[in-house]
Amino acid sequence: MRILLVEDDAMIGEAISQALKDACYAVDWVRDGQSALSTVHRQRYDAMLLDLGLPHKDGLEVLRVLRAKKHSMPILIVSARDAVEDRIQGLDSGADDYILKPFEMAELLARIRVTVRRNAGIAAPTLSNGMLSLDPASREVTVDGVATLLSAREFSLLQALLIRPGAILSRVELEDRIYGWNEEVESNAVEFLIHSLRKKLGSSTIKNVRGVGWLVSKGE
Repeated sequence: MRILLVEDDAMIGEAISQALKDACYAVDWVRDGQSALSTVHRQRYDAMLLDLGLPHKDGLEVLRVLRAKKHSMPILIVSARDAVEDRIQGLDSGADDYILKPFEMAELLARIRVTVRRNAGIAAPTLSNGMLSLDPASREVTVDGVATLLSAREFSLLQALLIRPGAILSRVELEDRIYGWNEEVESNAVEFLIHSLRKKLGSSTIKNVRGVGWLVSKGE
């Protein structure tokens, strides 16, 4: 999954960005509100982490602009503004969650997982198509009762497919979920990851639609 981090504090931004990468997310980081709006216009994201006290355009204004344009991307406010009125205002303006600084990184990651699941209409903590189950918290996939730990890239690709079982994702769409701005993408990276996943999980787990992309079946 790909996350847009909007944070003007360099130390906080570095810490969150690294933690997200360690948790297998692709991360793009901007430091002001206007850049956030411009970036969302150009690139699709699975979620946004939004600070409020931003240069050029306040975080609440960014939030209101996006919601006024019917943008449904999950947005989690991450702010030091701890007054009840601020939290109410943020949630009523369209935020999916409001997280106070300082916070435990594990809690932030859990809240991202919950928000993204809810946005995809998934209530269960695991992603499943009836044949295999993926646990985003542990990065383990289970097939026929056997659990297998995936690499970061393998996890990101399989997660993108399992969020929408039955939907075909193209090479470009999968690359967008797996890689951030400054990460080099080799020409056969997606094929290599799919080959690796099939080797671990079985050749029928990921299907190819020639010339279009890949999918996992919906199951029964």
